[in-house]
Amino acid sequence: MKGHIRERSPGHWYAVIDLRDAATGKRKRKWHRLKAKGKREAQAECAALITAVKTGTYIEPAKVTLAAFVDTWLADVKSRVSPRTHERYVELLRKNVAPELGEVLMKDLRPAQISKIYADALTSGRRKDGKGLSRRTVLHVHRVLSQALAQAVKWEMIGRNPCDAVEAPKPTPAPMKTYDMEQTAELLEDLRGTRLFPAVLLAVLCGLRRGEICALKWGQVDLTAGSTAVIQSAEQTRAGVRYKEPKSGRSRTVALSSFVIAELKAHRVRQAQELLRIGVRVTDDTFVYAREDGLPLRPHTLTHGLGSKNH
Repeated sequence: MKGHIRERSPGHWYAVIDLRDAATGKRKRKWHRLKAKGKREAQAECAALITAVKTGTYIEPAKVTLAAFVDTWLADVKSRVSPRTHERYVELLRKNVAPELGEVLMKDLRPAQISKIYADALTSGRRKDGKGLSRRTVLHVHRVLSQALAQAVKWEMIGRNPCDAVEAPKPTPAPMKTYDMEQTAELLEDLRGTRLFPAVLLAVLCGLRRGEICALKWGQVDLTAGSTAVIQSAEQTRAGVRYKEPKSGRSRTVALSSFVIAELKAHRVRQAQELLRIGVRVTDDTFVYAREDGLPLRPHTLTHGLGSKNH
């Protein structure tokens, strides 16, 4: 197999590769535009293309389907986003885009096709109950697909982003429901004595998020000064739980009321007694919201626990 580079115009390099047609056996010449800015880079790219052809991993740009591109983009973007965000990208594109448009060639993808799958998703969707997806979910699909196709434009796989000509559905703002003081007091009293109590206490009276509650350790809680440092958050993925910076991207200090301090002191005593039965001591590395053996509880466990209480 042979290949060489050619500069068609100043600064525009191409790889000229001799391929063999699988159907006829005849040789054909393919021109592949390179991203190289100079001759040396062009030679390196050309060599990589020849290797791809030899190993069977080369796909002609004109024959790339949307499904194949989505897989390539998901692999490329994985190192630049959090594991949970990547899982969400995979879910949105592979469940809601690939089944409908996966076999469409990238060069043939049109705004009308994308608009149609959005309309279909709103009416029938891909939920287990057969109901349509929410307008907010479809908007998320649009944003991720648009991000992916914008990269395809940069990679010179397509000349324009078809999502730019599609109007995504706008979600209807839902009124926010909050507890008043009486409802908050009733909630805390109802959960008193349960494993959920300290988590709900930190949520409703201190404003900690779910992941921040699940990542909080006693070493970050100063019951004497009446404050707690929020320095990390627990994120649940299919691979397990990872600890990262808080959602805001920086740590913060939260003041604790006298009521919260008293309740946390009582909780720590109960937790110490519980762990002592299995020979474990409470330390600064012990999680505030934890299992009977002191190990941390997953964020999903907190969500499911609250959901069962609301039912």
